[in-house]
Amino acid sequence: MDRRERLARALRAEPVDRVPVWLMRQAGRHLPGYRALRARYGILDIARNPELAVQVTFEPLERFDLDSAVIFADITIPFLGLGVDFRIDPGVGPVLSQPLRTPKDVDGLHPFVADRDAGFVGEAIRLFRERHPGWPIVGFAGAPFTLACYLVEGGPSREFLQTRRLMHSDPGLFGRLLDLLTEATVDYLKMQGRAGVDAIQLFDTWVGNLSRTAFEAAILPRLQRMFAELAGLQIPRIYFSTGSAHLVPLTGRSGADAVGTDWRLSLADVRQQLGRAIAVQGNLDPAALLTDPPTVRRMARAILDEIPDGLGHVFNLGHGVPPGASADCVDALVEYVHAYSSARVRS
Repeated sequence: MDRRERLARALRAEPVDRVPVWLMRQAGRHLPGYRALRARYGILDIARNPELAVQVTFEPLERFDLDSAVIFADITIPFLGLGVDFRIDPGVGPVLSQPLRTPKDVDGLHPFVADRDAGFVGEAIRLFRERHPGWPIVGFAGAPFTLACYLVEGGPSREFLQTRRLMHSDPGLFGRLLDLLTEATVDYLKMQGRAGVDAIQLFDTWVGNLSRTAFEAAILPRLQRMFAELAGLQIPRIYFSTGSAHLVPLTGRSGADAVGTDWRLSLADVRQQLGRAIAVQGNLDPAALLTDPPTVRRMARAILDEIPDGLGHVFNLGHGVPPGASADCVDALVEYVHAYSSARVRS
C-alpha cells in the first residue's frame, strides 16, 4: 500500500497496513534547513515563494519516514487578501496594527479571492506534486473562529475576552465576520484541492474557549456548511481543535471525515463519542519530543493501544512539533508507530 492510499484510507476509517503518521509543524523550527532559511526570510516570505515553500515542505520527508507532506504556509494567509495590516512576530504570532471591533472595521474588509490573493500556495502544491509525486500532501487553513480571534484581539491572547465580548454583545456583527471568513476559507481550501492536495485540515486552535452552547449556535452551523461545500473535492477533511473535550460530540456533527484532538483527551473516549465511521487523529503530547526515545516509544504505545485495531487512526501530535524537539525522538516515534501498528495488523 503506497503512502497516498494509506493516508486516504485511514482518514476514511478504512483498513490499512499500518497506522500512518504525520506531525503538525513537521517542517519547522526543529530542522536545520528551516532555521537557516528563517535567519534570512520571514514566514510569509517563505510561504509566498513556491520554491522555498517546497524546499521547507520536503525537508522533514528527507529526514524522517513520515507518511505525508504538509504544505508550508500559515493560517493567516487569507489576511493578505482581506486587506488586514499585520505581521508575524517570532515567538509571538500574528499581530495586527488595528484590531477589528466595529461595523466599519468588519465591513471594510476586502473580498478574498484565493487564486488571486494566495495563488502562491496553489503553485507550491503543484510544484511539490510535480517533483515528489509519490507523497500525499495535507493542505490546511485556519477555521473562521480562530481567524476571528486574531482579528478581534489584534494578536494572541490567553482568554480571547474581546472576541467573546463581541460575540455576545453584537452577535449580528460577529456573525458577519464569521460568514466572511467562512467564505474565504472555503475558497482557499477549494483552491488547494484543485492544486492537488490529498487531504485538508481545518485548524480551530482557540475554539475550546467557547461553551457548548456558543459553539453549537454560532460555530457548528458554519462548520457544517464548510465541510458540505468542500465535499466536492472528494478528499478527506480533518477538523482539529484544542482544549475542546467538552465539544467532541458536537465536532462529530461537523461533517468532517476525521477529528484531530490535543493531548488532553483519551482517543478511546473520543472514538466512543464519535463512533467508528469518523477517523481520529492524534494525539501525543508534543513535550514527548523533548524527552528521549524510550519515553517516546512508551507514550506512543499507550496511544496506539487506545485504538486496538488501528482502524481509522492517523497518528499525530496533540499540537505542533515544539522548538528544540529531538530528531532522535522524532525518528523513534515514526519508526515505532510503523513497526508496532503493522505487527498488530499482521497478527
